[in-house]
Amino acid sequence: MALQFGIFDHLDDNGVSLADLFESRLKLIEQYDRVGFRSYHIAEHHSTPLGMAPSPSVFLAAAIQRTRRLRLGPLLYVTPMYHPLRLAEEVVMLDHMSGGRLELGLGRGASPIEIASYAVDPETAPQRNREATEVILKALDSDILDHDGKFYQLRNVRIAARPLQRPHPPLWFAPVEPARAADAARLKGHVVTLIPNAGVRALTDAYRAQWQAQGGGAGMPLMGVFRHVVVAETDAKARDIAGAAYRSWRHYMAFLWEWGGIEFPIKMIYPDEFDALQGMGMGVAGTPETVRRYISSLVEQTGITYFVCDMAFGTIPYAAAAHSVALFAEQVMPAFR
Repeated sequence: MALQFGIFDHLDDNGVSLADLFESRLKLIEQYDRVGFRSYHIAEHHSTPLGMAPSPSVFLAAAIQRTRRLRLGPLLYVTPMYHPLRLAEEVVMLDHMSGGRLELGLGRGASPIEIASYAVDPETAPQRNREATEVILKALDSDILDHDGKFYQLRNVRIAARPLQRPHPPLWFAPVEPARAADAARLKGHVVTLIPNAGVRALTDAYRAQWQAQGGGAGMPLMGVFRHVVVAETDAKARDIAGAAYRSWRHYMAFLWEWGGIEFPIKMIYPDEFDALQGMGMGVAGTPETVRRYISSLVEQTGITYFVCDMAFGTIPYAAAAHSVALFAEQVMPAFR
């Protein structure tokens, strides 16, 4: 299987007006569409400069209108912060508006402060997510919905519309443990993880083993990692761009945790400086050749089939991000086809 490429975007504050942030990101999404990325994935965050698009559906509705081929979706909808019926209705709308290009990520969310701000007990988030996911998938493939659960009770609910992609858009999960990767394989869902390279092989092995155990065959979903990427004419120039931008992104990554007096839980994955991040193999900044070597080594180490880039993080100016994307598309991606 040829390696496929996607984009992951926190849509974090970069110091410009919110209107300019949205417009510059939509221009980049148009570029992702033109140059051949498979998918654009947007994060969901609330009450933090890490995520300035707290409603993925609203932003994706705009992105759909600016693209023709690119697949788009949340990674992930934080299900405990929605009523599952309302979310299912939004999924149906987006799937039809996009002509069947929606990708559907569902998860419990990572930040207890964000979840608690919606008057939801963070301790119940995993259970709520499992039940909400069940309700959403039933709603996308039903005419009449009944559900009697711990958190949601639904009686004789009429479903007015189904998604274009049947029975539902492709599912996405973000596992950090092999058992969760196997669960995703059972649901025939794609996976993307942010954990370090040393742990990724266990995830991809678990996914492949479960996929084969249930019959295997062609069409195995994608298994990917998310990494920061900057491409420039020299390694030094790329590192300069990445270093300054990453400090801002890293500050915002920990912002809400620190604001709430909670220790940032993944500081060992995301150190303070980009050079340290690159030294850990969690990102790359360099020439096209440097980036090609990095991705080749990553694929060999981890067994991934999908490489997901964050190429517009922190304070990277629009022009620098667009140039980095162009170099990546012209001189990196063709090597893996």
